[in-house]
Amino acid sequence: MQNHHRRKPRITICQTDHDRLSNLAAVLENRNPEIAEGLSTELDRARIVSDSKLGSSVVRMGSTLTYVVDGSQGKTVTLVYPGDANLEDGRISITTPVGVALIGLKAGQSINYAARNGQIHDLSVIEVNYHKEAAPAQ
Repeated sequence: MQNHHRRKPRITICQTDHDRLSNLAAVLENRNPEIAEGLSTELDRARIVSDSKLGSSVVRMGSTLTYVVDGSQGKTVTLVYPGDANLEDGRISITTPVGVALIGLKAGQSINYAARNGQIHDLSVIEVNYHKEAAPAQ
């Protein structure tokens, strides 16, 4: 299996998610510095747009999406804040390595990410659905 590092794809994040996730990263700085740093790095490299300009095919908080890791069978999840996470219900937290990797990607994009054990994986987004009524409360 080839796990070479490639350039990270361009990502886009809406202003509300950027603001809320920046605050979350600051809170996590002492409790979970690796996730805080990873999230901050993604936020720093993201193109920030107004909420209404972010297309429905871009992963944002509250998006339901299908992705594959290392060519495995697709998983469908909803990206949520830590308090709403529940793997059995398919709600994955932004404070996981996969959650951080997903934010801002759009369908068809791929990214390498490091799992908690340090192993590098290749994640590809297959499909993204965002329904405003299912979005997290503001």
